[in-house]
Amino acid sequence: MASRCYSTTLGALRDARVAWRRAQAAAASGPEPDTAYVRTHWVFAGTGLSHAEAWLAASLEPAPGTENPPRNQSHA
Repeated sequence: MASRCYSTTLGALRDARVAWRRAQAAAASGPEPDTAYVRTHWVFAGTGLSHAEAWLAASLEPAPGTENPPRNQSHA
């Protein structure tokens, strides 16, 4: 009984893999004739951080002297 459940699961995985490969092959053959293309473009917005981003970055820096937390040391 266990082998039947196992083989059914492998059969389902095999079927899913075949469907995925067919979809990949169809996508590689090119777009359908009624496909709509969406074109976008990038616009240069400047360099560096905004005032809010700089404030956030500064607030995340560790306070001086806290970069390396003390280790637990056992006294012998």
